[in-house]
Parts: sequence; structure tokens; C-alpha cells
Amino acid sequence: MPEQDRVIRMSVEQPLWRALAGYRVLTMLYAIGLFATATEDYPHPWTAAGYFAVLFVWTLATLPRVANAAACARWFLAADLGLAVAGILLTRYAYSHEHIVAGGPTLPSIWTAGSVLAFAVKGGWRWAAFASTAVALANLVERGAPARDTLHNVLLVWVASIAIGYVVEVARASERTLARALEIQAATRERERLARDIHDGVLQVLAMVQRRGAVIGGEAAELGRMAGEQEAALRTLVSGAMVPVPRGAGAVADPSGRTASGRPPADDGEPVDLRALLARHVTTDVSLAEPGAPVLLAPPAAAELAAAVAAALDNVRRHAGTGARSWILVEDEPGEIVVTVRDDGPGIPDGRLAQAEGEGRLGVALSIRGRLRDLGGSAELVSVPGQGTEVELKLPKAPRGKAERR
Repeated sequence: MPEQDRVIRMSVEQPLWRALAGYRVLTMLYAIGLFATATEDYPHPWTAAGYFAVLFVWTLATLPRVANAAACARWFLAADLGLAVAGILLTRYAYSHEHIVAGGPTLPSIWTAGSVLAFAVKGGWRWAAFASTAVALANLVERGAPARDTLHNVLLVWVASIAIGYVVEVARASERTLARALEIQAATRERERLARDIHDGVLQVLAMVQRRGAVIGGEAAELGRMAGEQEAALRTLVSGAMVPVPRGAGAVADPSGRTASGRPPADDGEPVDLRALLARHVTTDVSLAEPGAPVLLAPPAAAELAAAVAAALDNVRRHAGTGARSWILVEDEPGEIVVTVRDDGPGIPDGRLAQAEGEGRLGVALSIRGRLRDLGGSAELVSVPGQGTEVELKLPKAPRGKAERR
């Protein structure tokens, strides 16, 4: 997380640091130009020339220090502010008294604002208030007494630096909030992937043990009761708990082709024929209608789509009864793959899906819709009581996630 926070913060502040570096160079040249065009106003020109020589070397030599927040160390800020304050105070000695009374510019002139702005960008509005106050006191000492033009310049630097410092703090807080939101979003997607795997495996096994134990009776009934309790507890955990995003998890594949974290393999590899994956589900009760040509998809997309079909067929076996028949129709459209799973069971009563999701039964919500949503597709379910159920799965041939990586 620190590395992620550093990268995001740099993305917000980097334009400010680049602008500050350019401002320091330009205002340094401006201050030297004022000196070169008005040397008659200097009773001690060599003092001013020495200061501008130091200012020239310091500004150019410290450009890397204003490249980013990490390089801008506190000792640099202190030395930079000290150089600005020293230049302001030296103005009483380098310039003529008439020049000072007339409200002429100090030796560093507007270069001083760059030093204050560095405090603002580095540390926020509190640091900016400290630096601008030091500059304000130096200006009052240089002038000898408060004057309208001096107070105007001091107030302008003070307000501008504090405003910029506040904006920087708000931008940093916004970026931290965004980073946290992205982390929560990633954790939520990981939870959904894990919930699908659990639903497709562990929960179904526990439910089967509960049903078979109740039928067999005896000690098996007690085992079935315990399996039912564990199923309920696991459903509650899956539907409500937040699964953190694994950090540095290895990508060890299991025989099903999924990684240890539950994700499909990251490497797309050669396209596979979706028909071959769906043909495994053909039985006496399940028919498959497919195109004559191969239906090619990337391995992760094909595996997820086939798993969604398997979840739909499992719902038919569990809820429509053993005598229900199912039909799988595969359509290879120009822009998308459409797979329809239809059965002749009793259908789903109105409101049953929402009730099942509230109870932690996530077969349709995660195993079907969640899979298609992650691939950039969609899943539509149409059910009429007494007339069976139809699940239509649509997957674009250029999945959203893959298109974004391009």
C-alpha cells in the first residue's frame, strides 16, 4: 500500500513540482535582470552581485530538489527560505534609501514566492503559513515600517501559498480515498470469485451430504445435520464477509485450469473451442445444439462461460427434478457469443431469486451473472411458472477487460 500511495500521490503533485521548478528559474532570471538594468540604484553593487551569483548557482543546482516531494527534503526548504530572507534583509544595505522608501523590489524580488510555494506543496497549508510569515516579517524589517504596498505584497503571498497548500492537502486526501475505494472494489470482486468457486464445489457437496444423510438415517442423519449447519454458516460467510485481496499470491493452477486465488489463468494462450467444453454436459437429459464451425474463445473466457452453463444446469437438476430436460443452444454471432440454457421444469416463482440471494444462495447472482459481468457480458434469466426457465448468456468477442488492457 505505501508504494501504491506514493505512485498515486506523485501523479497528482508532479505538475505542481514541474511548475514550481520553472517558476524558480524564471523569477531568478527576472531578479538578475532588474539588477542589471538598474545598477545606479545600488550604492553597494558588489554586495548585490555576490548575492545574485549565489542565487543563480543555488537555483540551478537545486532543481532536482524540486522534482518531487521525496527529493524536497526539510533541510533544503530551510536553506531555501533562509536564502530568500537573507536577500530581503540585504536589500537595506545593497539598495539606496530612496529606492526602499519608494517601495522598490527587494533583491530576490518575486523569487521569494517560489520558496514559500515549495513549503506549501511539500507540507500543506500549515507549512505555507509558517514560510509566508517568515517572509512577511523580513519584508517589514527591510522596509522599516508598515506600508500599503508592502502589506499588499505580503498578504498576497500569504493567501496564495496557504490556498495552494490547502488544495494540495485536499488532493492528497482525495487520492487516498480513491485508492481505498479501488482496493475495496478489488476485494469485492475477489470475494465474488471465491464465492462462485465455493458455491460450485463445497456448498453443493454439503447440501448433498445433508440430503443423503436425511434419507439414509441413523448416524448418517447426524452427519447430514452437521453438514447442513456448516452449509448455512458458510453461505453467511460468503454472502456477507469481505475477503481481502491476496498480496503476492502465487498463480499455481489446479487441474480445473484455475489458479489458487480462484482467478482464471492470466495467460490467454491459444483459443479453445467452446463446443468441446459444453459437450461434456451432454447426457440423456441434456441436449446440445451447436454451430458447424468451431466457436473460438480465449481459454479464461471459455472456461468461465462453460462454468456459468454448468451452474445453470446444476440449478435445473436441483430445482426442476430428475425428470426435467435441458437444452443448450450455442450461437456464434458476428459480435458476440450467445449461449442459451432452457429447461422444461416448473419455472421459478416471482421473487424467489431475490429471496435466495438474501439467504446466501448465490448460484444465479454469482456463479452465472457474476461470471458474465466480469467478462464484460450479461446474463438474462426468463422464467414462467409452469413453463420452465431460460438463461441467456451473452459474451462479446472482445471482452471488456481485455479491450481495456489494449
